[in-house]
Amino acid sequence: MDVSKTKSSFYRRLYVAYLIDSGLASNVPALTDVTGMPRRTAQDTIAALADLDIVCEFEQEDGARNHAGQYRIRSWGAIDRGWIAENLDSVKRVLGYP
Repeated sequence: MDVSKTKSSFYRRLYVAYLIDSGLASNVPALTDVTGMPRRTAQDTIAALADLDIVCEFEQEDGARNHAGQYRIRSWGAIDRGWIAENLDSVKRVLGYP
């Protein structure tokens, strides 16, 4: 399947936001475990969510050190989270994720 970089980048952002919002992977190590993407790609993808007006914030654990905590999606902006949930298998297939 030949997929444009634009589409794969968009889908990767949607998938990462979905994983964070659903609680399946709310930090970088969990994202790399679930998706197999490199750590830097996971970090860059989280940072790029703002480009889609998806508000993602990091919550530091009380008393924790070294940035221990988790990400939370505060707003999906114009993105329909329901579409992602309904098309999750297709999104994962396009990205080549398990």
